[in-house]
Amino acid sequence: MTLSVFRAVAVALCAALLAAACSSATQQAGAAPATLASPATPVTGPTPGPGIAWGPCAPPSDQDPALQCARLPVPLDWNAPQGRQIELAVMRRQASKPAERLGSMFVNPGGPGQSGVELVAGGGSDFDRWGGGRFDVVGWDPRGTNDSSPVECFTSPEEQARFWAGVSVPATDAESQAYAQRTTDLARRCGEVSGELLDHVSTADTARDLDALRAAVGDPQITYVGLSYGTMIGQTYVNMFPDRVRAVMLDGLIDAVEYTEGAEARTVGDVAHTDEVFARFRELCQQAGPTGCALARGPETVDQRVAALFDRARQGPIPAPTATPRGELTYGDLLVSTFTPLRVPEMWPQFATDLDAAATGDASALETSAQQYQSPEGYRSSVTSSAISCLDGPAQQPVTAWPTVVPEFARSSALWGAVNGWWLWGPCASGWPGRSDDRYAGPWNARTQAPVLLINNRWDPATGIRNAEATQQRLGNAVLLVQDGYGHPTYQDPGACVDAARERYLVDLVTPPPGTVCQPDRPPFPGITPR
Repeated sequence: MTLSVFRAVAVALCAALLAAACSSATQQAGAAPATLASPATPVTGPTPGPGIAWGPCAPPSDQDPALQCARLPVPLDWNAPQGRQIELAVMRRQASKPAERLGSMFVNPGGPGQSGVELVAGGGSDFDRWGGGRFDVVGWDPRGTNDSSPVECFTSPEEQARFWAGVSVPATDAESQAYAQRTTDLARRCGEVSGELLDHVSTADTARDLDALRAAVGDPQITYVGLSYGTMIGQTYVNMFPDRVRAVMLDGLIDAVEYTEGAEARTVGDVAHTDEVFARFRELCQQAGPTGCALARGPETVDQRVAALFDRARQGPIPAPTATPRGELTYGDLLVSTFTPLRVPEMWPQFATDLDAAATGDASALETSAQQYQSPEGYRSSVTSSAISCLDGPAQQPVTAWPTVVPEFARSSALWGAVNGWWLWGPCASGWPGRSDDRYAGPWNARTQAPVLLINNRWDPATGIRNAEATQQRLGNAVLLVQDGYGHPTYQDPGACVDAARERYLVDLVTPPPGTVCQPDRPPFPGITPR
């Protein structure tokens, strides 16, 4: 999964990388598409909107006449609907073909904790194309995040900056012990500042909010697109409200059983495929040669050069003279610097150039990338993620067990295991103050009228293909579409085949034949044929 988590790239790159085109998929011989007998018919008359009042958005989104904004009150505690209320920030992009409108398409970018409002503001037109122009595209900031009663752990930005000043991923026992104490201090601060909100930001709470949004826009059944952690929201909704599902499309699958089992299992699952994707990156770089991949130059192989770089970083920091902010690349920073590029194959040539520069003594580009995650705002994003995931699957061991637990994570992935361990497991294991009496932990086998469409890249470093396979086997009615591509989720490796399948499903409720495999439009390095 992600965790997509810390400063996830989904929102920032959505508009640039979502593509809409048509092509045929590679199909099993003799297979036929699965189709509902009576797909939805267009909604006629004015757009319904009971319970939600759409109006102009704040700048700069007010410059786009297709965008409208609203705030929807929902109960803090769904078991006490008349009690304290919180408000959800909501944005919609109106359907580009209003005369053929089918309803609303709800979208979530993942995280946990990424902004659905920002997703619609930056990429709503792309989702509009996915739906053939026939849906209002609706995004919301889930409770506890962004502009929807966000979880806070500090009383001011200055206090937050002081708390995180100089903190980076630990690489020694002494640093690890200090980091463990810091996560304990963080958990205490979050409890003091956010209070009872921390008990009510589970994915089940968000699924109930999503159902309230569905009712508020007047749709009898939901059409939903979830990316990364958004697939967890989708799986939860499907199993809590199976009769209210029209179409659910999930891309970059989280294993729901693993996710809710506990923070330890969740962390291991997050990194299970990372190292093999990094190995694939090096293999394709070698194939591309020095003209297509800077890391392939010289007498040594790409594997040898990368191994030497990591060995050097373990011995001490590498100079980063022009990094922003200025600094040195530590071993922990080197690990963190791989987070974004491994998810975005379009960045692989530049990532190889940055690794090549570090190998020759200038790690400025890698250090700049790492510091984006380890800034106060980056850490704030990680805290938001913890607030949600720690409720959904609490830690089974205390943070004092880090000398045995974190090395186990590193055995699952030398690249991301320890980093994700400290970021994802650490806060949950440090006396996290939130407790949920009604988190949803299964069953996960609900059968919907229309199939749920699952999509996954074969080489996804954050949500491996096995997650999608397990989800397909578990759900009562689901079809898996595999793209033989790279990154997280599939829109990071655009392909006309997947784009065509998306629109056909969302509009006509037609799924690809079982076993369909799509190809992306281009390889991650020029001049190679990696398939």
